[in-house]
Amino acid sequence: MLGVISGAFSICLWVIFSFFNPYSNTTDIEPILNTFFMLCIPACLAIISSLISKKVLLLIAFIWSLPISLYVTMTPSIFALFGVTCFAYLLSYFLMYLKK
Repeated sequence: MLGVISGAFSICLWVIFSFFNPYSNTTDIEPILNTFFMLCIPACLAIISSLISKKVLLLIAFIWSLPISLYVTMTPSIFALFGVTCFAYLLSYFLMYLKK
């Protein structure tokens, strides 16, 4: 359940980050694509892996989103919550590991 919630929250954060961020240019497609592949797709993977109980996919989602999550975590904005959601992927992985 934690993986689903954190994945959904990451997707919501990504939408805000990409389309409603006053500091970004919404007409430039490259940052949107980069963050889509580094933040949104791992969030979708975390949701799917939580629903089908595949813990290795959660670990992949964590490792995949870790670099940009660490980078964005250092910003003084709401987008620092990407670090929290990335850590939630890892926590969800450990909870699934202990469950089985």
